[in-house]
Amino acid sequence: MNICIFCGANTGNNPKIIAQVVRLMDLLIDQKATLVYGGGKSGLMGLIADQFLAAGQPVIGVRPEKLIRDEAAHLGIDEMFVVKDMFERKAKMMELADVFIALPGGAGTLDEIIEVYTQVKIGFTSKLCTVLDVDGFYAGLQQLFDQMVATGYLKEKDRTLLHFYPDADSLANAVAGYKG
Repeated sequence: MNICIFCGANTGNNPKIIAQVVRLMDLLIDQKATLVYGGGKSGLMGLIADQFLAAGQPVIGVRPEKLIRDEAAHLGIDEMFVVKDMFERKAKMMELADVFIALPGGAGTLDEIIEVYTQVKIGFTSKLCTVLDVDGFYAGLQQLFDQMVATGYLKEKDRTLLHFYPDADSLANAVAGYKG
């Protein structure tokens, strides 16, 4: 199964998050997953790619030309798709992956998971869309979604299409049970 992981070029400063990310990668590696990710070498991107590579699992990067010039691309991965921009990057990742996971991250991570969620909500795809919500990192996003439901801008059934998991084990179990 190809699993796309959205995450940042920074590692962050919460050791609980880093520990859960490492645990999640171990569990996905045990499931013989192929990693699809942003193709970077730094931060959580580099950490997850290195973990998959060390275990002998395939790693596919999707990186815009500009980011190859501006930030360190991971040169040790199995395959790198070079795309024009972030729009093309998201489209290529959606084409390649069966499951999507957002780790704690910044604005780019949020943009990517919301794009996939929107495609699922509208019905352009039916892939699993998940969030690793360690230590309440995404509590604000969940609160915003609840507000959208309460004020009539989002249907409750659509709100449930973005699945939040508090830890690596529960998220990995959801992925293992996903039939696509």
